[in-house]
Amino acid sequence: MAVIQSLLFLIVLGLTAFFFSKKAREIYKNIKRGKPEDISDRPAERWKNVFLLAFGQKKMFRNMIPALLHLCVYVAFLVTQVELIEIVIDGIFQTHRVFFPILGGLYTFVINFIEILSVLALIATFAFLARRNLLKIPRFQMDEMTGWPKLDGNLILIFEIVLVFCIFLMNGADMAMSGGKYGFWLSGMLGSAMEGLPQGVLQAMERFGWWGHILLVFGFLNYIPYSKHLHIILAFPNAYFANLGSKGEMVNMPAIMKEVQSMMDPNAPMDDSSGADEEIPSFGAKDVDDLSWKSLLDAYTCTECGRCSAACPASGTGKLLSPRKIMMDVRDRMEDLTKLEAEHGPDHKDGKMLIGDYISPEEIKACTTCNACVEECPVSISPLNIILELRRYQILEAADSPEEWNLMFTNVENNGAVWQFNPEDRAKWVDEA
Repeated sequence: MAVIQSLLFLIVLGLTAFFFSKKAREIYKNIKRGKPEDISDRPAERWKNVFLLAFGQKKMFRNMIPALLHLCVYVAFLVTQVELIEIVIDGIFQTHRVFFPILGGLYTFVINFIEILSVLALIATFAFLARRNLLKIPRFQMDEMTGWPKLDGNLILIFEIVLVFCIFLMNGADMAMSGGKYGFWLSGMLGSAMEGLPQGVLQAMERFGWWGHILLVFGFLNYIPYSKHLHIILAFPNAYFANLGSKGEMVNMPAIMKEVQSMMDPNAPMDDSSGADEEIPSFGAKDVDDLSWKSLLDAYTCTECGRCSAACPASGTGKLLSPRKIMMDVRDRMEDLTKLEAEHGPDHKDGKMLIGDYISPEEIKACTTCNACVEECPVSISPLNIILELRRYQILEAADSPEEWNLMFTNVENNGAVWQFNPEDRAKWVDEA
């Protein structure tokens, strides 16, 4: 019987690893669609970001109540991995609480700590469910948070409740069968209420809790890549590769800079290094392949928390723009391309683009480039980079810009400034005063 159970566990473990690794490779391939971007400078600062933003959740604590609730779930998730390691070992070798004889009192302390954290996580889970469904927090009620995104946010919270139930059922039944020898405080109370039950029933309850716990964990592992909770994994590399430049600094385009410099200063030396037959560069991004790999990593890392959209002045004044939706649309486009290529081959085109078919021109035109979305994101995502690249395509490639912008462009070309008069005339009022 033990051999059969061990074999069954290994099959489930193997299938879990296979399907997770398959989806992980698909996501990695999608991120590699993006254009190269060298992000290898200042490694010490980057590791500092990992520890402060990803591990320490520094930005979360701008709003204390949700930060503390999230911290309960986060710490419980991390510490529970100790118990998970033991369950995997027990499952493979058909042992039972293999760490208890080795660690003794330390083992009892760790499990008690895990149970306390689990109760705190359970309280936080109910609070999150209430925030999403009863309190109607505005950023959870926006248009992009209907359908699957709303269901996704609730499903994971329900999984958490069932997982905690399985943990206490397993530990409580174990305490009842062992006469309380493990010394668990909270599950010990449950075990005391179970002591009158037959041994076979207790054993079945313990096995149900044990298998329920591990199957939920394995299921969650394969659910993560399809969910906003992929940030549990990707927040760490995303924090490492975060932009360390000046806040609000925009990346210039060398080809455009060269043209502007020659326009502003006709006497500037010309760069003749490029040949006449050099391919004309494309500007901006019309689809995900035109974005950098970091922008695509951002899209997969998005937690869909909506802090970016809540802080966006354009979104707050009723404009179409929602930075969160931008990130969700980029991720949806990558997923759609993956399905398309799987069905019809890598060279098949669907005739769609990111701009126009997923993100409307009105959305990107509404952006004020104030950088509020970047500042608010707890995991260092930059919707602004994607918006700028899409807008550059619209202006420089599709020649689609509002009349007000065209007037400004003409003024810059003619006067070297955004105004309709020569900048040198702006200060003449001083002499006239």
